[in-house]
Amino acid sequence: MKKIIYAVAMAAAAVLSGCNDFLDNPKPQGTLDDQQVLDPAYVDNLVISAYAVWISAEDINSSFSMWNFDVRSDDAYKGGNGTEDGDVFHQLEVSQGIRTTNWNISDMWQRLYNCISRANSALQVLENMDPDAYALRDQRIAEMRFLRAHGHFLLKRLYKYIPFAVDPNLSPEAYNELSNREYTNDEGWQLIIDDFKFAFDNLPAKQSEVGRPNRAAAAAYLAKTYLYKAYHQDDVNSHQVTSISTEDLQKVVEYTDPAIMAASGCDLESDFHNNFRPEPQYENGVESIWAMQYSFNDGTKNGNCNWAYGLIVPNIPGVTDGGCDFYKPSQNLVNAFRTDENGLPVENFNARDYEMTSDYADPRLFLTVGMPGTPYMFNKNYIMDRSAIWSRSNGLYGYYVTLKHNVDPDTDYLVKGAWWGSPMNRIVLRYADVLLMRAEALVLLNQDIPGAIEIVNRLRNRARQSTSVISDYQQLYGVRMNVRPYTGAYSQSQALEIVKRERRVELAMESDRFFDLVRWGEAATVLNKYYAEEADNCAIYSSASFTADKNEYLPIPFAQMSASNGHYTQNIGNW
Repeated sequence: MKKIIYAVAMAAAAVLSGCNDFLDNPKPQGTLDDQQVLDPAYVDNLVISAYAVWISAEDINSSFSMWNFDVRSDDAYKGGNGTEDGDVFHQLEVSQGIRTTNWNISDMWQRLYNCISRANSALQVLENMDPDAYALRDQRIAEMRFLRAHGHFLLKRLYKYIPFAVDPNLSPEAYNELSNREYTNDEGWQLIIDDFKFAFDNLPAKQSEVGRPNRAAAAAYLAKTYLYKAYHQDDVNSHQVTSISTEDLQKVVEYTDPAIMAASGCDLESDFHNNFRPEPQYENGVESIWAMQYSFNDGTKNGNCNWAYGLIVPNIPGVTDGGCDFYKPSQNLVNAFRTDENGLPVENFNARDYEMTSDYADPRLFLTVGMPGTPYMFNKNYIMDRSAIWSRSNGLYGYYVTLKHNVDPDTDYLVKGAWWGSPMNRIVLRYADVLLMRAEALVLLNQDIPGAIEIVNRLRNRARQSTSVISDYQQLYGVRMNVRPYTGAYSQSQALEIVKRERRVELAMESDRFFDLVRWGEAATVLNKYYAEEADNCAIYSSASFTADKNEYLPIPFAQMSASNGHYTQNIGNW
């Protein structure tokens, strides 16, 4: 079976009422007796429902990819028709006017805790099962703890101080007594690590069903969580990085061990673009460590497509009528792909805007950003230009278009429902990310600077050969592509900047950028500089201002504060 997440989603939905009853009453009357609840067939449906919710609970305005919230970074403009189109995301983009009552802040909180609740429903039954009666018990527990940790990880990056639902046997009353300050920031990361560590210890190196995480996925997420934890932000009166833990960084190195990844078949794709293609032969490739599995033509109406990217499709008349043109690459991001005649990044890349026919650029630019004068989604029927077709805001948010999440509109992979959708997987953990985490840890530990640069060079060499769909761009559109490996000897500070720069261009528009800036403690400095420099390209930034020790994290939603009976403490920043 190719895609477990949705293969039996409808069957899983049939038992959801039983799940909820079981949570409210361990012995629900008139539904299922204890023996039935502990039947492997029943618990398998609970497990599958915990997977399915990661798609069914997702929404165009609350994408679990976090693109809606990455508009706070220097990678992307909100886009759309103007500042009032998705005004709450405009507030996030300019770091002004954000309110605890904003629906998007509350909505994401609720959706992610719904996902955690599904995992806990399955865990409550699994942990009471006899392993002799259900051979997969410990593996399924590991999968559910992985999903629970994934939910807590996303919540913690957004809100910092959150309640942790790590006891699946809590009564509803006990859940109401949870505090969002029971644990320090550091202890919160450790709780997430504990779930991923159990997953690592109990998952196989390979799964027969690709939607299930394997040991490499747990290792990658352990490394990612340890990397966030390493940048200590435990001063309750500040969001600043107070120290960097060498112990945590050593764990990053441990869990990014190439041997762990190789045992699960993980490697880099030969072509960067293969990671962002909807064709079956490219999905779940060697670089995809764990991905959300979408599908269509599976017997359900419109299929189980990814509708959460429905807002980012451009509005092409007669083709994608209704496309909303959100999440547009920024000029600053485009400038960051500029290279010099030696194929290395330009030092002061934002001193002036990139010129396509005169400047050199990393080939990844043309695989990440749709540039005026080149084909949209590599289809020569749609040449992008500086017109309203490619900018619903008539240029307010520029004319660039994101490519990684869109598909060729002339194929069956663009599906029309209430919004535009696609069956293309969304990779949650990509091997390139693992390599960059390892490089960052090696540099910070001052342990192997040449090794870290070698990792960066693997990605740059891969970028150089990633031209299968853009091989004629130089001839037809006059672009100048050039990317080369680093060849010098570098200090620790120089190497760290190299790794951070590479992380940005490799993972651009994959929604990690804002969270990277926060964990590095650089958000206020980088973003206020970005606002000042970007105001000429995007006028909305003329009044933007990022407040340190406030805008790094979202406020705890007003509805949650009100319902917590005093058990929640609001984040700092005078919300």
